Formats: sequence, structure tokens, C-alpha cells
Amino acid sequence: MAPIIIALGSARAAKIMAVRAACARIASVEAAWGRVELVARPVETSIPAMPLTDSHLMRGASERAVAVRELLKSEGQRADFYVGLEGGFHSITIDGQRHTFLRGWAYVSNGERGYFGAAPSVSVPLEIVQRVERTGRELGEVIDEIAGEHDVRSRQGAWGILSRDLLTRSMSFETALLAAFAPFYNARVYD
Repeated sequence: MAPIIIALGSARAAKIMAVRAACARIASVEAAWGRVELVARPVETSIPAMPLTDSHLMRGASERAVAVRELLKSEGQRADFYVGLEGGFHSITIDGQRHTFLRGWAYVSNGERGYFGAAPSVSVPLEIVQRVERTGRELGEVIDEIAGEHDVRSRQGAWGILSRDLLTRSMSFETALLAAFAPFYNARVYD
């Protein structure tokens, strides 16, 4: 049986780990997913470097999937699935109080149809939100300062810092991917 080829619109370690983990979980219920080959390519999007809304996050995820598809096409390659992952903030006001969450979105396309999946959300402390919004810097830079570490985003991410590593960046994206891939690995329910 030929392997399933998945193209990821990023070369970040946490995102690669998330795709591998999601595919392994899917393979446990769908035998056709036993052999997966991953092609990871960094791509650009039109959204801000630090997304601040679900609209930005969803657009960024879908743009990454489309961009990696176009990049592979220009290289004379193809994949069975094209994946985009985007993480950032989403704020909402409830009863007059603003809440900001760290959240991620996945978008998976087979080139004809595509689906979104969302990661869980974790509250972001007000001081962190204000530092990001006040300075216009990315969350990764602010988290590095708060944690006293370097390149946290490539390991546990802000998720790991906020949850004492009970949830990592990779784990959050894995959940989003399982949701986005559902119409493909569970087609009998979706068709």
C-alpha cells in the first residue's frame, strides 16, 4: 500500500510533532493510515505575525495549506493532504469582562475540499496579553522573557509554560488536527 503523503505549511518542530502524533492516533482506528510520509515546508501568510482573532487564526491555517499545495505544485510534487496550523490569541468579552485565550486552528484539505479543527483554549494572564498588545511583539518572544528561556515556541510553546507542561503546543495542535482530519478518516459519517 502506498503511503499517505501529508504536506505541512510549516517547518516548526512542534507543528511537525503534532502532525506525526495525530497521524499515529488516526492509524490506530484507520488501517490505511499505517504509512504516512510528511513533507514540511515553511510558507507565508497574509495575517499578522501575532494573530489576535479567530478570523486571523482560521485564515492563517487555510492560507498555509493552500500555500504549501502551491509550493509543492511548483516543485512538481503533490500530496494527499495539505495542512495548515496557526496559533495565537482570541479575546471575547463576557459580562463586561474581557477574556483572552491562547488557541490554535488546523485546516486540512485534500485539494478539493477542506475542513477546520480547533484546539482547546487556555486563559492567558493579563500581563502577558498586555505585553503582546502593547509592544506588537509575538507571544513567543514575550514567553521567552517570562520563562527565562530561548525559543520556547519550538518546544512546549506558551501552552507548556501556562500549563506547567501538562499541555504543550504540539498537543494543542494535535487535537485541532484530529478534528480537522475527521471528515477524511471517518468519511462514512461525513459523506
